[in-house]
Amino acid sequence: MVLRGKAWKFGDDVNTDEIIPARYLSLTDPIELAAHVMEDADPTFPSKVKPGDIIVAGKNFGCGSSREHAPVAIKGAGVSCVIARSFARIFFRNAFNMGLMIFESDAAVNDISGEDVIEVDPDTGRIFNVTTGNQFQAAPIPSFMKRLVEDGGLIAHLCKEGSF
Repeated sequence: MVLRGKAWKFGDDVNTDEIIPARYLSLTDPIELAAHVMEDADPTFPSKVKPGDIIVAGKNFGCGSSREHAPVAIKGAGVSCVIARSFARIFFRNAFNMGLMIFESDAAVNDISGEDVIEVDPDTGRIFNVTTGNQFQAAPIPSFMKRLVEDGGLIAHLCKEGSF
């Protein structure tokens, strides 16, 4: 399954307060959270993001608090994946635990502009900028982590496996 969507470009050190502001942490429904995702970084994002779109960011994406709301809000908005130079370690873990695919690639981030159309193959890690014709390589999603994402996150995966 190849992911395809419009790129939304953000800078370095996008923190969890920018991804989902603390004033919305009482919400738990992914769709309600999605209505406010990234609004402090780009107020137009929640109303313009479309299912399948891709967030592209600089280094240390998801830094700050350990809130699981951040990847839940991104996923709830229909974003298919996030490509960044690097991720805060807790966000990295939370993303997969909540069922959101993420990829690290300096070269792709350097090439991609906002509104470029991007394709990502999770099986191979291939990132293709349809707009520019340039191709990049990120690490493919390991099979056990891909199962977490396909099952909807860690809890759903454990329930499916009968371990929870």
